[in-house]
Amino acid sequence: MRFEEYTEELAASVRSSPAVAGLVLLGSAAAEARRDEWSDHDFFVVAHPGREAEVRDVAAWLPHPERAVLVAREGSIGFAVLYEDGHLFEFAAASPRELEGALATSDAAILFDDGTAEAVLEASRARATALPASDAADEAGLALLKILVGVGRARRGERLSAGQFVHAWAVGHLVRAIRARRPVVEPHGDAIDPVRRFERDYPELAVRLAEALDRPLEGAARGLYTLLRDELEPGWDGFPSRAADAVARRLGWHPAPVA
Repeated sequence: MRFEEYTEELAASVRSSPAVAGLVLLGSAAAEARRDEWSDHDFFVVAHPGREAEVRDVAAWLPHPERAVLVAREGSIGFAVLYEDGHLFEFAAASPRELEGALATSDAAILFDDGTAEAVLEASRARATALPASDAADEAGLALLKILVGVGRARRGERLSAGQFVHAWAVGHLVRAIRARRPVVEPHGDAIDPVRRFERDYPELAVRLAEALDRPLEGAARGLYTLLRDELEPGWDGFPSRAADAVARRLGWHPAPVA
């Protein structure tokens, strides 16, 4: 089915459940301009209080459940459903109280509501807006620490753990440091996941970052380290230069890159 057909079928199926108070589409499901062939459906199914168990019986309201090849739980209120054509639903099925910690960006749309979903969405947007801004110096320092620990674990033989530190956590902190230090006027990413659409906001840096990550693990780590120093250290007194030097010495990366 086309994306829009999934949306129509989802709305009709969810609306038919008396346990549901509203349906909120999130991200590219709500914003056609952000959508491409790899977009999935992210949403909240808002339950009437006391009817959470009914809403979490997702087979009762999923559109075309016979075409679903996987229904997986993610935590207490989250679900992921994969259809046979590869289309994905990722959603929370919960009461307003259970959604009190949920975050939503400006890209969200209410498909139907008895008045409950609008309050849930506005509170979720307010929480996302109130997220503290990343501190560039902290993020740069944390990226250095993740690089150090990751390379250490790789040298110990813990390559799976090392990969998490370098390819996930160090990258996340590096990206946050860049966004905080060099913000773009109209970012395409979002406050919830700053790695999203980094390629659109920082195309040249994204190429360099991707090239670093294509290397074997320690080469990738050193590429991240070098990128961090090259791009953020010059002209910035707040950069953790002494910590960067210490990481290079500890790992035997001599001479350390010069700012």
